[in-house]
Amino acid sequence: MITVNNVSLNFSGATLFKNVDLKFTPGNCYGIIGANGAGKSTFLRILSGELEPSTGEVIIPENTRMSVLKQDHYAFEDYTIFDTVVMGNRRLYDIMKQKDELYAKEDFSEEDGELASELEGEFAELGGWDAETEVQKLLRGLGLRELDIYAMMNTTADSEKVKILLAQALFGQPEIILLDEPTNQLDIQSIRWLEEFLLDYPGTVLVVSHDRHFLNNVCTHICDIDYTKIKIYVGNYDFWYESSQLIQRLLADQHRKAEDKIRELQSFVARFSANKSKAKQATARRKLIDKLSYEELPASSRRYPFVAFTPDREPGKEILKVENLSKTVDGVKVLNNISFRLNRTDKVAFIAEDEFAVTTLFKIIADELEPDEGTFQWGGTTTQSYLPKDNSEFFNDCDLNLLEWLGQWSKDPTQTYLRGFLGKMLFSGDEVLKPVKVLSGGEKVRCMLSRMMLFGSNVIILDQPTNHLDLESITAVNNGVSAFKGVVLFTSHDHEFIQTVANRIIEITPDGLIDRTGTYDEYLEYRLGITD
Repeated sequence: MITVNNVSLNFSGATLFKNVDLKFTPGNCYGIIGANGAGKSTFLRILSGELEPSTGEVIIPENTRMSVLKQDHYAFEDYTIFDTVVMGNRRLYDIMKQKDELYAKEDFSEEDGELASELEGEFAELGGWDAETEVQKLLRGLGLRELDIYAMMNTTADSEKVKILLAQALFGQPEIILLDEPTNQLDIQSIRWLEEFLLDYPGTVLVVSHDRHFLNNVCTHICDIDYTKIKIYVGNYDFWYESSQLIQRLLADQHRKAEDKIRELQSFVARFSANKSKAKQATARRKLIDKLSYEELPASSRRYPFVAFTPDREPGKEILKVENLSKTVDGVKVLNNISFRLNRTDKVAFIAEDEFAVTTLFKIIADELEPDEGTFQWGGTTTQSYLPKDNSEFFNDCDLNLLEWLGQWSKDPTQTYLRGFLGKMLFSGDEVLKPVKVLSGGEKVRCMLSRMMLFGSNVIILDQPTNHLDLESITAVNNGVSAFKGVVLFTSHDHEFIQTVANRIIEITPDGLIDRTGTYDEYLEYRLGITD
């Protein structure tokens, strides 16, 4: 258990949160959410003891072991993979090294023997004899089946380091696990394995993540940082989001009777709690949700961008024909004889083990790159807008402010018109006069979306549209693309985005294309044998 008493944090003259009183109990997984800059990762640092709060205290029972997902992927370069994972239980690691030093002594004394006996007892209690088996099991679950666990960390790829540090955080059955963005750079199989691990985990888990699908699958509670306060709500992310939107609508309608509000809320809670849940805690969660009162549902101060792509005309029957496209980049053949056709109702998710293959395809059909072989042809009634994965060329060495920048592509150059589009992306007041070269990654993506919304295209091409965005912006983009009446070609790491937008999946493999109609989950069931 973690008890938070009267915790406040003032940072750079601003109050991130104040007077926080919370309890995090075993058997529950808490998803920590909040707008960018709200203090999600900072709150984890306070809980882990890495950062002192301005006021208050964090109480963790004595002899309770807490494990934290490390963010420095190069901190263990001089250690073996085995040692790095075992360091998740620092006491066990120290005992192992102390034992090795003792047994290596040439003048092994009687006192050394007594110390060795004590260390062996503690080693056994901490599961030392099973450490190698557990390390291999964790790494296999995360997809590192062929890895030599006694190889040095400096010989491993960055993608492997991410998984090894995650295994470190999970090692040795800690009572508390703190995870900051654990699904970053994980493949689908590894994410599903991690979900199952956390669902079976009996301790306390706190996780910061932008992956809504992951939060929905593992979280029993949502810990929301808002209004400089931190509150815990029962349920997963979808329940938090839907109920917060409902509360906002009801609070905005001051003329509605309180009884009507409560009746609608009760109806909502009943509908949600009756839904089938994938999580193993579903029964307990539904019982808690059934008991919720009006005051226990969230009201949020956060603002959501408004994303809406409105085509100027409907596309005809001919959309896109790609025939025998091939492309070699830096001596590597990333596209090999690719052929497919699009229909006017298609919203296609393109996936590939090599993400650069999808980016290359998108650049070719957006006329930004020439193929080595093959052809593509857009239908005569189509108009296309492209959101590139790398948007740096639009902003680097650019001395324009937001209004001037967006005006480059607008048919209507008036400030009122341009401010309207920027306002939809949460740029208001003097913010529209900000130089674009100082924008954050998320702000640049929102600017690019504003630019696309100007064009009125009936085909949109999106290369990782959720990169750099917070949960609010991801949700807004998801809703906007889902509602779009035209054709969509996109790729994304966001499972929920793919599942709710795509009606067709095309996977680019070294052996050619796998092309199937249906949802992403249906595709995974077919392709990977992964079922819900």
